[in-house]
Amino acid sequence: MASVFGQIFRISTFGESHGPALGVVVDGCPPRLPVTAADIQVELDRRRPGQSRITTQRREADEVEILSGVLDGLTLGTPIAMLIRNADQRSSDYEEMRTKYRPSHADFTYQAKYGIRAWQGGGRASARETVGRVAAGAIARKLLQLAAGVEIVAYVRRVATLEASVDPARVTRDDVEANIVRCPDTAAADKMIALIDEARKDGDSLGGVVEAVARGVPAGLGEPVFDKLEADLAKALLSLPACKGFESGSGFDGTRLRGSQHNDAFYKGKDRIRTRTNWSGGIQGGISNGEDIVVRAAFKPTATILREQETVDMDGNDTTLKPRGRHDPCVLPRAVPIVEAMMALVLADHYLRQRGQCG
Repeated sequence: MASVFGQIFRISTFGESHGPALGVVVDGCPPRLPVTAADIQVELDRRRPGQSRITTQRREADEVEILSGVLDGLTLGTPIAMLIRNADQRSSDYEEMRTKYRPSHADFTYQAKYGIRAWQGGGRASARETVGRVAAGAIARKLLQLAAGVEIVAYVRRVATLEASVDPARVTRDDVEANIVRCPDTAAADKMIALIDEARKDGDSLGGVVEAVARGVPAGLGEPVFDKLEADLAKALLSLPACKGFESGSGFDGTRLRGSQHNDAFYKGKDRIRTRTNWSGGIQGGISNGEDIVVRAAFKPTATILREQETVDMDGNDTTLKPRGRHDPCVLPRAVPIVEAMMALVLADHYLRQRGQCG
């Protein structure tokens, strides 16, 4: 199973949704970077389940244990191993799924690939797997902040058909954390919360879009031809559970414009060459140009819903399934810190690659 991500700043995650623990090993982190468990816990607390009525009610403290690679609050340059223990599994809720496939979930495809699957909680296909990514992303974020002054902010842009009005250049984390849906447009946020509540009470689910911006990224990050910056960002975000689409900059909307409208004109700024517009989303030719990097990730409605659905069992017999358990009626609020983490991992890796190549 491919559970390794990155080239220089490289992570390997492990663990299943209902196993004893999950975790991550971070390799390639430079030495003498100030890192504490508190730095990592802040991000894990934003991702953890049970934080509001519109998220899964599974209760996990998600307390990080740093097992290696850090001494007296400084990284050693050696592998950093982190562990997060599971404490609130209810595997009995999944007993029916031992032999039945959930529609649009990974149950069938994991069985087809491996001939075996962790049916309790979905195993590695569960969003629980992302806890290791967020822990590693917290270290990547710290590296980017201290080395280059990079700031990353993600937020819920759309839930179903409800779209927020947000300026990526101005949004702050405080704006995002002001409500439980993590949408900085307060008027839209209230409507989103009500819509998710309605879906939750109906035993149904909703999808939407998370938008993210990285500010202060230096020009020159990205490796043509196959490791273009947006290509690696796309891989990072599309590797997330329930993510079905990726855009950078103007994305698909840019196809509606002419080149004369879409081109970002250059000018000489105070301290560097700038562009007057940012349709490119901070990336041109697969390389960062110094402007804000703006990306969007589309997440489908949660596959596991508390409604009876038609399906088949492992022998191909027609049957029905009404899942039990605790599930997010909408993954978006908890996806926000996960999107930030994956963006940080890609940017940290390319920052170190650029530094190694060009000094």
